[in-house]
Amino acid sequence: MSWEQQGHGPGQGQGYGHEYGRPSPYPYGQDGHDGHDGHDGYDGYAQQSYPQQQPHPQQPYWPEYAEPAQYTEPVQNTGYVQNTGYAQYGQGVAVDGTAPLPAVDANPYPDPEPWPDPDTDPDTDTDPEPGAEPVRGAGGPVSDTEAVTEETPPPAEPAAPQRDRYFDTLRALALIRVVAYHTFGWAWAGMVFPSMGIMFGLAGTLMAKSLERPAPKVVRSRLRRLLPPFWFWGVFVVLAMLVHGWMPGWEIVYWVVPLGDPPGNAWGEQAWEILWYLRTYLWFVLLSPLLLRLFRLAPVPVLALSLAPVLVLTFVWAGPDNRVGAALWDLSTYLFCWLLGFAHRDGVLQRMKPALVIVVSLAAIGFGGWYAFTHQAEFGTYDLDEDPLAQAFWSAGFVMLLMWAKAYFGIDFAWLTRLRRTNRIVTVFNARAVTIYLWHEIALILAVPLIDRFWDVPAFETYLPLDSQWFMFGVGWLLIALFVLVCGWVEDVAARKKPRLLP
Repeated sequence: MSWEQQGHGPGQGQGYGHEYGRPSPYPYGQDGHDGHDGHDGYDGYAQQSYPQQQPHPQQPYWPEYAEPAQYTEPVQNTGYVQNTGYAQYGQGVAVDGTAPLPAVDANPYPDPEPWPDPDTDPDTDTDPEPGAEPVRGAGGPVSDTEAVTEETPPPAEPAAPQRDRYFDTLRALALIRVVAYHTFGWAWAGMVFPSMGIMFGLAGTLMAKSLERPAPKVVRSRLRRLLPPFWFWGVFVVLAMLVHGWMPGWEIVYWVVPLGDPPGNAWGEQAWEILWYLRTYLWFVLLSPLLLRLFRLAPVPVLALSLAPVLVLTFVWAGPDNRVGAALWDLSTYLFCWLLGFAHRDGVLQRMKPALVIVVSLAAIGFGGWYAFTHQAEFGTYDLDEDPLAQAFWSAGFVMLLMWAKAYFGIDFAWLTRLRRTNRIVTVFNARAVTIYLWHEIALILAVPLIDRFWDVPAFETYLPLDSQWFMFGVGWLLIALFVLVCGWVEDVAARKKPRLLP
């Protein structure tokens, strides 16, 4: 397996929504607040009339009081009723022996239990079970005053951010770095931002959180979200390669479930070679129930020993030269990052001493960089994507610092929500991560003949930098945006949500 390609896998965050009354199938508060349409009716006591006076309004009879209750009027935006003595019409008449009404609960609708957010939790398979109807406050039957309170519930408190924007931002930056690397081919890009190690670390965190539920359900949900976008994309790639003379054998089964590298011809290699990431991610998902149990037996020793497989493959046994060997190399390279996600979720990194974390992280980065530069003759470059051992150690140290800083300092990037456009871009990148990753190489491939057509337009040839890679980078992103609009809905269908052009 070539190490020239890299990409991004689906990753997800958590959030909750609340609604007054009962749980809603829309956990984002989009459907407003539920009210009660009717109230139980009660017979009032007989009105008293007085000469030259208007009758008092009819009042409900409260059985626990011997005398009728005083007239009350609700005070707006408060949870109680104000005693006003008695109502006076014309010449007032006092009502003797009155007793105050029972206090009305400020919030007669207790908050329901939170439920997973289907946009942030990739394992949300069904809508939440409806909770029980809210219990009314004490005080007997519903009075006119309480009816007004129910019909106009108090304003909801501002909801906290539903997603962790720190992780969302890292995921969006990783996607941008992947597209930039495949456009410019910068060897140093992996050292500045090891996108694949970061993506596996984020995915490991979400997987550990999801495995709080039954493992078979979690694995099934992951497969359901990953495979339909892959199949949709694969139909176009396979048909294009068939048109260009490719005839597959039995290995075409890997285009159904990519447990191994799907086959293809040289014509479509740039498009299908990025599938190594999906294959590695799929294997991590299948192995995670076992890996998580093993990790929780001895977190720190297991985390340290997770770098041993890549050392064995590098210095002892290189593995078979086939699909199995390629999978072993990729799993060994990013195993530490995946387990770092477990460590973050379980609070292991937060409990570690800061000095120890910093020393270990810098040591791993230093060893990875040293190995990359001292073995350029062997790999032809210091590019981490060509050197599995250097990639494993550099990514391990880099991702460990990011995860530890997140846990230790409580970084959440909540301020990002105040930057509306930037926040919107981050949201789209995370909701369409699989689409962007699968289609970005095809977008870059199509950008080349499209730019060639621009040379036929004299104005474009004069004023546009058609021979610049930056121009191709921009055109590539325009085509990626087009693919997101045209093909992104498949991710919604895979997640059992209503298809949308943009999330």
